[in-house]
Amino acid sequence: MTKPTKTKKSSTHAVVNRRARFDYELGEEVVAGLVLTGIEVRAAREGHVQLKGAFVSMRNGELWLNNASFSLRLNVRGQANTRSVDTSARKLLVSKRQLARFSEAKKQGMTIVPTKLLTSGKFIKVVIALARGKKTYDKRETIKRRDQDRETRRQLSGR
Repeated sequence: MTKPTKTKKSSTHAVVNRRARFDYELGEEVVAGLVLTGIEVRAAREGHVQLKGAFVSMRNGELWLNNASFSLRLNVRGQANTRSVDTSARKLLVSKRQLARFSEAKKQGMTIVPTKLLTSGKFIKVVIALARGKKTYDKRETIKRRDQDRETRRQLSGR
């Protein structure tokens, strides 16, 4: 009689920053590594991360992820599921060539925003993109186009 093997349930979902697509015109995307501690990795794998309002800055020739909310589960005796939200800056790992490209784009007035947090593989990675901010009339145009597409899909399906 053989023992049933335990399969590790892997979460292949990614945390997506939907607000970045609405607020910015996204350009070139780069996948960067992320320096995290153990409880931050656990929060990311459980999906307790929010990228809304997060941005990437350059300090001392390094990229830093700012304002990303990690909901950390604290191991406090006697209290179940105690969580603390941590928004401290985290270092991003990119190559020197990518770093030079990002610094050149920053000089031209572009912003670097995180679009996704990938947790499917061995490492936690973040997809960052060069972006240019949209004006309010561009945002209204996006909403109008999205509503028109939704309406045409509704009419084609026959509802």
